[in-house]
Amino acid sequence: MKTILIKFGEIALKGQNRPIFEDKLVANIKQRLREFNISVEKEQGRIYIKNISDNEYNKIVERLKKVFGIVGFTLCEVADKDIESIKKAAEVVLQSQYEKDKKTFKVESRRGDKSFPYTSPEISKLVGAHLIKNYKDRLNISVDVHNPDFVLEIEVRDKVYLYAEQYKGIGGMPLGTNGKAHLLLSGGIDSPVAGFLVAKRGVELEAIHFFSFPYTGEKAKEKVIDLCKVLASYTTQIKLHLVPFTEIQTQIYEKCNERYLTIIMRRFMMKISEIIAKSNGGQAIITGESIGQVASQTMESIVCTDNAAQIPVFRPLIGFDKEEIVTISKNIGTYDISILPYEDCCTVFVPKHPKTKPSLLDVIEEEKKLDVEGLINEAYEKTEVLLIR
Repeated sequence: MKTILIKFGEIALKGQNRPIFEDKLVANIKQRLREFNISVEKEQGRIYIKNISDNEYNKIVERLKKVFGIVGFTLCEVADKDIESIKKAAEVVLQSQYEKDKKTFKVESRRGDKSFPYTSPEISKLVGAHLIKNYKDRLNISVDVHNPDFVLEIEVRDKVYLYAEQYKGIGGMPLGTNGKAHLLLSGGIDSPVAGFLVAKRGVELEAIHFFSFPYTGEKAKEKVIDLCKVLASYTTQIKLHLVPFTEIQTQIYEKCNERYLTIIMRRFMMKISEIIAKSNGGQAIITGESIGQVASQTMESIVCTDNAAQIPVFRPLIGFDKEEIVTISKNIGTYDISILPYEDCCTVFVPKHPKTKPSLLDVIEEEKKLDVEGLINEAYEKTEVLLIR
């Protein structure tokens, strides 16, 4: 059976609150690995996953790469707290690295248990000397303290843990440690990235999608569900609110100055999203807006949309350019879905010459031509909710 040692970075800076974040990370790991017959244990500032069978190891590694709060993890050998057991475990690590054509090494030790009778330098010296004595000629290995092929790490805690390789984790904060927010998910490239970045800070996500049937079809809805599935691979699950938006867009198109169509539409989205958020424990709205990207994302337009919501609006991409957003989109696995050519409600009823510097007073004056409260209530009451895993 294999053991994995979990490393976390920012959590270590949480002072007296650190156990709260550690316990949440342990709970999230257990949830993500619930179908495996393993144990997850927290001991002396480390988290260990134990009793991992050989045929489940690779699956567990892939799951751990998507758990927020983990900065790295490593397969380790476990030894009893005596120097001979440590030497035998070191031989196993050495052999695994030799099979990967790594022949130079150094040993670094940390003695978390100060009652252990050898200091950290003494442990490194004894283990290194043992490996050289027994394997230098047989495996043609040598010590290189400046540029080794691998570093044999030894940690003395409740037991002794030895390892040489580390997988990179996704980092961030454990999901669920920083409240809940509602993501406006259009189906494009930007909004899934925005949701991912906020979730990475420990914020639980729910998604809101506005659809305009028959102008946007079932394919567009399926695309959004597929995007939620990718995001849920990081968050375990996502509740998706599907809001019918056709009547609102039609009313705006028929009764308001066409140049204000997009900005009034965005204000409706904000108002409906705020109602959904407050009804579901959400404390903020997330959008994929980037300053200056399109007409509805100028400074003046954002001032107008911000005014429509009374809860905080997070815009994690506000300073990103498109290439930076695309890079993250590809890395997290949403890009290929986002570029599928299905219309969303933001690309229908688009004015030929939208206002790029709208006045808030003028926008509010235009909205008076509509039954804003009635349209919002009707859309909210007809909203469909799906739980995506």
